[in-house]
Amino acid sequence: MKACAGCHRLFPDDAAFCPADGGKLARYAEVPAQPAGDDRCLGTTLVDRYEVRRIVADGGMGRVYEARDARTDRRVALKVLHADVARDAVAVERFKREFDISRELPHEHIVDVLDFQSFGPQLFLLAMEFLDGEELRMLLKRETTVSPARLLRIVSQVAIGLDEAHRRQIVHRDLKPDNIFLCGQPDGDLVKILDFGSVRINKDRAKSKLTSLGTTIGSPFYMSPEQAQGSEDLDQRADVFALGAIVYECLSGTVPFSGASGPAILLAILTKNPPPVTTQARADLQLPPALDDVLDDALAKRPETRTATVGALADGMGKAFGLPGSHHDWAKMPISALEAAIAEARASGAAGAVAVADPFATDPFAAGAAAPASMGAALPGPAPRAAASAMDAAFDDAGSAGVAAAQPKSMAPIVIGAVVALAAIGVGLFFVFK
Repeated sequence: MKACAGCHRLFPDDAAFCPADGGKLARYAEVPAQPAGDDRCLGTTLVDRYEVRRIVADGGMGRVYEARDARTDRRVALKVLHADVARDAVAVERFKREFDISRELPHEHIVDVLDFQSFGPQLFLLAMEFLDGEELRMLLKRETTVSPARLLRIVSQVAIGLDEAHRRQIVHRDLKPDNIFLCGQPDGDLVKILDFGSVRINKDRAKSKLTSLGTTIGSPFYMSPEQAQGSEDLDQRADVFALGAIVYECLSGTVPFSGASGPAILLAILTKNPPPVTTQARADLQLPPALDDVLDDALAKRPETRTATVGALADGMGKAFGLPGSHHDWAKMPISALEAAIAEARASGAAGAVAVADPFATDPFAAGAAAPASMGAALPGPAPRAAASAMDAAFDDAGSAGVAAAQPKSMAPIVIGAVVALAAIGVGLFFVFK
């Protein structure tokens, strides 16, 4: 193994120069670790195994280092909990759960967590595969939006990883751009989903209940309405909502629900619908109107009317752009091929104005009426709806007696839920930002 004397990064033996600063690489043993300063880990060997070389990142929960695994001569990322966080037993258990889930769910699109260790009083580490690249959050900070072809490839890979987790009844609960890591490859991004420490394991509710009363896990900008209300019955559709919010942000440059404070964001999620993404995105992206239907379905307030799976959401995106195939195909396609396919579909008119059947074209409550076709109809769970925001608006129109008669559920539970959620905030609700 080799190392860079300038930035302290590690490289395989066949590397010659550091791509970060252009410096010539030297043998690992000849390059000291990053100067420690007041850091307790730099330059040390933790648990007689991990030689800590440099700081990679700092977060609210802990610090991430690049290290060498002396047993395997492999680069690893070490996440070490901050001391104040390590005093919280729930935080430590959530930290360990990330390792447990990784052991249960090895997957190409989920980061591989290799080890969990305690190395002193209130000192805990996770060892993970080292990833070269950046979080989706960093890409958004730099470029504001993501091109449709690149985003479709990213979302398709996220869907493949999450659908496997959901198949095992594991719900992520904290999906956000910070937890989607992009590893640069010649044909495009290789996606790794990070941080399964906040998961809900629906097959064993006892394992799932790591939160105390008045605590909501997740990032508020991407939180589903049922999660915002502290529901005990979260399923994969909570992750569908989060991924829909991420897609909206990547295309428009802004989150679909915003506010000046946590309670204001919650209230927006519970009571408002975002403007169509096609009206918020740059004109040069040439987003098809059908994409509005797809995101309306994904961001539906009620889980039972939301897109059933993340795979169905990814399929809906691709079909809106007029592409043949499914997200399993688009996840592997080179970016250049996806760009060409989208351009061809746009030129031929295949990127239609409507991606799914219009639920208002026929009376869905009439006897014998056929259910509207949708991208998720063949998948388990309720079929996603089209034009969800329009339907929500119709439900909210108290002057429309016909709609009120057809409405299967009142909006009262959501309004009451908003009041209850905001009251909970007043007596101690807090969010976990990390």
